[in-house]
Amino acid sequence: MELNAVTIEMLKDGTIETLYMVALSSALSYLIGIPLGILLIVTDKDGIRPVPAFNRILGLVINLLRSIPFIILLIMILPLTKLIVGKVTGANAVVVPLVLSASPYIARMVESSLKEVNAGVIEAAKSMGASTMQIIWKVLLPEAKPSLLVGAAISITTILGYSTMAGYAGGGGLGDIAIRYGYYRYEEEMMLITVVLLVIIVQLIQIGFGRGPDTKLIIQGAAAPKTIIIRGGQEL
Repeated sequence: MELNAVTIEMLKDGTIETLYMVALSSALSYLIGIPLGILLIVTDKDGIRPVPAFNRILGLVINLLRSIPFIILLIMILPLTKLIVGKVTGANAVVVPLVLSASPYIARMVESSLKEVNAGVIEAAKSMGASTMQIIWKVLLPEAKPSLLVGAAISITTILGYSTMAGYAGGGGLGDIAIRYGYYRYEEEMMLITVVLLVIIVQLIQIGFGRGPDTKLIIQGAAAPKTIIIRGGQEL
């Protein structure tokens, strides 16, 4: 394989396509996954507003979607993809199955992160008269921030892996290049280059979503003018 200007341009375009697919899919998946994760934790039998029947149904739907391998889901929802995007190949078309596959995964990651929040902190907020929304926005999410960031790195890396699999269905990006040139044409150098580029992207994701500092949190109850400060899961 000759690494000429055409090849370099192709790799550059493939990298940009991959970053586009991952960024857009991650943003949309988190817009769906975070509310789902919050609903799972809030409506749990030990949650702030227990609704066991709803929680079980939501959990079942999420588990069903998570159980479908991405490559099968990609093929299975081609009619839906065409209906939404207007085509079944290309970067935009891949976003649909990526979001549908990643959102349930992110929902469970968010649920797991929120479960790590100290129950005493939530009880302290309740005793101060905080509403459900105040507990969610001022207690659960800020206190779970370090774990959520770690989960984001894992989730986005998973979406990156899914996006490369989409190359089998003409999804574009580095996965498409690796399959067309590295696999079908037996160009091992091209396969190696795409792998190196993907490894670099993964490392950048890990660096970008490193564990942050402890959160300083102030909660003001609706029923009392008192204020409590919580840092690192402990009431000060």
